[in-house]
Order: sequence, then structure tokens, then C-alpha cells
Amino acid sequence: MDYMGNKEYWDKKFIQRSDKPLSPETALIDNIKYFKEGSVLDLACGDGRNTLFFLKRGFNVTAVDFSNEALKRLQRFVKKLNYSVDTRQINLSVDKALKDIKIFDNIVINHYRLSKNNLLDIKNHLSFSGILFVSGFGHKHKTCGKIRKEDLIKPTDFDVFNDSFELIDYIENEDDRGFFVTYIFRKK
Repeated sequence: MDYMGNKEYWDKKFIQRSDKPLSPETALIDNIKYFKEGSVLDLACGDGRNTLFFLKRGFNVTAVDFSNEALKRLQRFVKKLNYSVDTRQINLSVDKALKDIKIFDNIVINHYRLSKNNLLDIKNHLSFSGILFVSGFGHKHKTCGKIRKEDLIKPTDFDVFNDSFELIDYIENEDDRGFFVTYIFRKK
């Protein structure tokens, strides 16, 4: 099963979810101190658990996902809370997917492995000294029918950055769900 890139799977999943948003990613909560005030680009945002976390803290957020159902749910949550968010339906598996995206103070990629080409393009969408937060299934996570080897975040993914970014924190976490990694970069 093509879990990460299966739009039908995710649309159905978001339609079937309860009317309550999920809690924000723990790694994000624990590391909010690294983020710059201002704007956030939340890539592969799903129905917005992290977007809502940032909105409640005064960030201006643009939320991107390929699932229209996820983005509809996010808009409902945002409306209930009286916030505003810019949502964009973009398939991140396509090269140059971010070509029409502006520049942000922070970029979050949570539970999604961006292609090397799109990862390389990230620097064009991040302000000077901006923060790139990448968290998800790590290189030691067990693969299965849902999580494939190509979905795992590897240290070599970030070789494309060369000297554009400084790694300011790296965290490994293993629990009953598996092995997770968090990379926090600052643009030089």
C-alpha cells in the first residue's frame, strides 16, 4: 500500500475522523523555543494539528496538503476558533511543488519525507536565519505495509543542503509506535 502518497487513503481517513483535531506533535511542542516569530509554512499539514498550535501562538500560517478533505477539516477548525489560515492543496511528491510559495520565517515538515529536489528548494522559501523543522519516521523505524523504506527520514537526505543550513538540534525518540527523528536547522 502506498500510504504516504495515497490521496484516496487520506481523503477517506480525514472524512472518517471525529470532529476534534489531534494534539500537536510532541517534538514540536518541546522545541517551540527554536522558532522565529512570524510566519510558518506547514507542509503535509493534514487536518492541521500543528497549524492550530502555531495559530494559537500568534504565528501567520500557510498550510499545505494534497488532501482536500484534510484542508476542509482544517478550515472548519480554524473557523470555530476564529483564526485565519492560508491553505493550499499541493501534491508535494511533484518536483517544484513549492514554486508558487512565498518566503517564510519557519517551515515545518512533520511525518512526511520530502523529495531531495523539493528539499533542496526549501532554502528558497525560508528567510535568513529561518528555522526548518523536520520530524517523522526515522531511518531505524520498522517498515511495514504502511511505512515503506522510502518514507523513512535518513541523515543523508540533508546532504543537499551543503552549507545553506546549520543543524541546531537532532533528536531521536523511540516508543511503542516506532523510531522517530527530529532535525532542526537554521538557514545561514
